[in-house]
This record gives sequence, structure tokens and C-alpha cells, in this order.
Amino acid sequence: MKHTSINRLSFIFLTSLALAACGGGTDDGVDKGGAPTSVDATLATLPLETLSPSETNTLLYMREEEKLAGDVYSRMDALWGHSAPVFGNIMLSEATHTDAVRQLLQRYGLPDPAGNSGVGVFQNPDLQALYNQLVTDGSVSLIEALKVGARIEELDMADISKHLANVDNQDIRLVYESLLRGSRNHLRAYYQTLLKQGGSYTPQYLNQAEFDAIVNSAMERG
Repeated sequence: MKHTSINRLSFIFLTSLALAACGGGTDDGVDKGGAPTSVDATLATLPLETLSPSETNTLLYMREEEKLAGDVYSRMDALWGHSAPVFGNIMLSEATHTDAVRQLLQRYGLPDPAGNSGVGVFQNPDLQALYNQLVTDGSVSLIEALKVGARIEELDMADISKHLANVDNQDIRLVYESLLRGSRNHLRAYYQTLLKQGGSYTPQYLNQAEFDAIVNSAMERG
């Protein structure tokens, strides 16, 4: 099987950025990135393995799902960023996540479903409908926007965990696990900000015990 080659250093650099963005935090609980990890060195030693149909499907889906998160946060930042910088800060982290998945697509010679799509435009009809609903919900108030952020991070965690069960390629697992760690940090940030705003949140995709274990633990570093 032939694969489209890419600049390995570019892939490693972007993935390292994604991982770094997933760790650390500030006193206000907003994820703003952390120290670089040793993942760049690890990726350099990993082989380019044959993709299974399941792995192909997860990569294509995750590319658009990560784009959805960044696009929604961009809209929420425009609406509520003056009151809550959490949207803008996490939006920057999501950009590195999206690039990391895009580079995996390039690494394996797969078409990019996001391509040159504009903000809020998706090939997957389910993600398109979800984006439209989340933007509508988050436009109501800052409290509702923070709930939207928490919901997106929950969904990301649920989907990534499901995908990991069907992925054995080492480089894909490494990136997915970093995205999972990032989503836990983002959920903590949104939940902490929501509480400070006097709001509350009921988990949508995680059970209560899983949710509590995440939001009551410290920010993670890569």
C-alpha cells in the first residue's frame, strides 16, 4: 500500500504542540497550555502501519469533530469572550488538535473531509446538525454557552474512548490519547468557570461518577 509522504518534522511539531496545549492551567482553571512533552521523540520512532477500515473512519470523523469544537468555541468567544476568556483560550488549543488529526490524514494519504470548509460547514450531516444546535443553545446566555463547552468536551471524550477500542496503530493511539487528556482539561476549565458564574451542569455523555472524577481532579500535563 502506498502512502502520501509528508514532512515528518512538520507532523511531529504540530502533534507536539497539540500535546503541550493539553496540559497545564492557570489559577482560574483556564487551559492555556503547558510544557512540551517527549512525544515528538516518541513519534519519530513509530512506524507507519497499515490502516484498518475502522481506523480510517475514525480519523475522518475526528477531523471534523475537532473542527466542530473549534468552530463552536470561535462563535462563543465572539459572543461571550468579553466575560469569559475560556472560549478563546481553549479555541487555540483546539486548533492544534485539529492540525494534529489533519497531519495524521496526510501521513496516511487520506482525503481531508474538512478541506477548505469555512467555519460552521461540515461534510458529516450529523456534525452539521450538532454544530447548528450547539451554536443556537450557546447564544442564549453565557451560562448556556459554558454548558455547550462542557457538552462538547464530554462528547469528544466519549467518541475518542470508543475509537481507541478499535485502533492499534501506535501513532494514532498516541494522538488520540493526547486529545483525550486535552478534553479532560477543557472540561475542567469549562466546569470551573460555570460554577464561578453560578451555573450547574448535568453530564450528557459520561456517567456522574466519571464526570465527578474528572472535574474534581487537577489539570493534567502531557
